[in-house]
Amino acid sequence: MPAMNETAAPRQVSRREAFLYWLKLGFISFGGPAGQIALMHTELVERRRWISEGRFLHALNYCMLLPGPEATQLAVYIGWLLHRTRGGIVAGVLFILPSLLLLMGLGWIYLAYGHLPVLAGIMDGIKPAVVAIVLAAAWRLGSRTLRNRILAAIATLAFVAIAFLRLPFPLIVLGAALAGAVGVRLRPAAFLAPGPASAHDGATRTGAPPALIDDDTPTPAHARFSWPRLALVALGGVALMGAAWLALAAWGGTQGTLAQMGWFFSKAALLTFGGAYAVLPYVVQGAVEHYGWLDATQMIDGLALGETTPGPLIMIVAFVGFVGGWTHALLGPEALPLAGLLGGAVAALFTFLPSFIFILAGGPLVEATRGNLRLTAPLTAISAAVVGVIASLAVYFGREVFFAGGVFQPAALVIGAVSAVALLRYRVGTIKLLAACALAGLVLSYWYG
Repeated sequence: MPAMNETAAPRQVSRREAFLYWLKLGFISFGGPAGQIALMHTELVERRRWISEGRFLHALNYCMLLPGPEATQLAVYIGWLLHRTRGGIVAGVLFILPSLLLLMGLGWIYLAYGHLPVLAGIMDGIKPAVVAIVLAAAWRLGSRTLRNRILAAIATLAFVAIAFLRLPFPLIVLGAALAGAVGVRLRPAAFLAPGPASAHDGATRTGAPPALIDDDTPTPAHARFSWPRLALVALGGVALMGAAWLALAAWGGTQGTLAQMGWFFSKAALLTFGGAYAVLPYVVQGAVEHYGWLDATQMIDGLALGETTPGPLIMIVAFVGFVGGWTHALLGPEALPLAGLLGGAVAALFTFLPSFIFILAGGPLVEATRGNLRLTAPLTAISAAVVGVIASLAVYFGREVFFAGGVFQPAALVIGAVSAVALLRYRVGTIKLLAACALAGLVLSYWYG
């Protein structure tokens, strides 16, 4: 990429350039939603400057409100803002496609050849790194978002609410939004987002150089809000989902495995507030206990595989669908891999399609709220609450990894601590870190095995 003038706005982004970036992101988006959002922020806000900090956070706030994988939705949103509906679809599909293919490929190896002994050692090294990645993401997001004591207090309360009181994530989001709505009337300055310092210096108050889509860039024509457009896109998306489900029902019956998968994962998609871990109990209850698409051991192994692949963790639904299609021999005993691919594709389609509908239909409404403090203050408060939620996730992961089975794991703690220092102090890349930790876990497994 050629050197960029730090005082001038970047040139327009070609569709080819955007295509290549979203494809690359799909292959390197490790670390869960926090890591994926951090990757996008580093590349799109700080390096390429396709979008400003304020516009990025405004879009992220909206995605945090929605059920579904927020990092995927953020990619769709930015792709849509840059290149209309086609750009949003391309960004979202390329973001999830590598993880879909990788996870179903790993599912095929898992079912065809049994458990891989080497996998346990690799994952023992990766899991502490994931804890460090989440912790680093909370630190970085907090340093940008918690600009005053009020926002810091909201983050602290959110941490206590989810980590100790076990309150559901939607209730925390609602409470933060209410705090923002009330707080903006009492202390409006506390909820002001960073904005342009002046018209002549070409920089924001945060010292950042101008971006292609900057804080004061006019909303493009395709992103302007209208109720007819919202209704048309929303109804079109729902009709597409309905047609896909009717096709599955016509092929295998309404009680057929594929139709049941479509219906079940559509419901799961609407319950994924707070990320994949919030909806996993629901997926386990339905896929394991009710439908019997896989057993509990396979579900745990699938989650482990999902942790080691790029893309949204909720993509574990593709593994569930793959195993379900394979074990139910949907296309006969001679076509088990093809049946698995079909089951995984159906699970992914009905899980992710609602996210595209939410963004492509609601994006213009979000753009219309920019600059309206009474509307943006609740979103600012939600961003602060999310910092606390991510921090609680790091604590949860740390407990599971460093005290696995109730036994202290000193090697995991050392790997996690070194990973945190590497991320926060030396800013080591996520891919390099995961590769090094995987190698360390593999060496330790052979050393002590």
